[in-house]
Amino acid sequence: MKKFFTTERGKIGALDVFTVKSNALGNRADLSVFKPTGDFTNMPIVILLHGVYGSHWAWSLKANVHQTLKSMIANQQVEPMLLVMPSDGLFHDGSGYLKHHNADYEKWIVEDVISIVKDNYKEVSDASPVFLAGLSMGGYGALRLGAKYPNVFKAFSGLSSIIRFDQMGQFVENFDLLKQAIESEENVIDIMLAHKASLKPFRFDCGKEDTLFEANQILDKQLNEHNIPHEFLIKEGAHSWEYWRDNIGETLLFFNEQI
Repeated sequence: MKKFFTTERGKIGALDVFTVKSNALGNRADLSVFKPTGDFTNMPIVILLHGVYGSHWAWSLKANVHQTLKSMIANQQVEPMLLVMPSDGLFHDGSGYLKHHNADYEKWIVEDVISIVKDNYKEVSDASPVFLAGLSMGGYGALRLGAKYPNVFKAFSGLSSIIRFDQMGQFVENFDLLKQAIESEENVIDIMLAHKASLKPFRFDCGKEDTLFEANQILDKQLNEHNIPHEFLIKEGAHSWEYWRDNIGETLLFFNEQI
């Protein structure tokens, strides 16, 4: 039995692009994939989550992340990895990668996206390690889902992350609509404490000029108070694509260390 009723696949430059009818969402959804040249087995999978307003193309077209990976592979800094960049499901300005009453944007990432990759790339298998990272709203998704699903993700990372659900209100046009749509509000520290015994290695970073910097500092302090191992890096920079383009390489290095 097919996992997805429909799967459309195309190619744009170095990227494979997919549109599938998502089981979790009950609607079509998109993702982009970059596979380095070569033949591989049990290839590591890196899922990158975008922020508000964006979609599956954001990491590649605005941060050139696939070019960063190509350069790092060429310089033997990291092993070849499959970059998987899904949309968040395209709920208004951003779904938060949360469970909604009418669609499960969390399950879309944790189950559907991984299944699509395994169905379409012989280079990956059930033995492939899966990593999760994201920026802003995507960092919120990565830190929460990475903590909630240690059986799925081997390590996770957040860049300039939203830390508390109410911070989504800084970015979306109609925050009340999002609050009404989700099943429950979730904060990163609460999820991490609930799953403290099973947390996999994780890191997060934030620029000192970012409006979310203080919230990231508070998360670091809370994690230290609860003796939860982690890596928090303070950087120069603001909430911008320049920052994410320049700093995603450290996340790829971190994932490479976990392989």
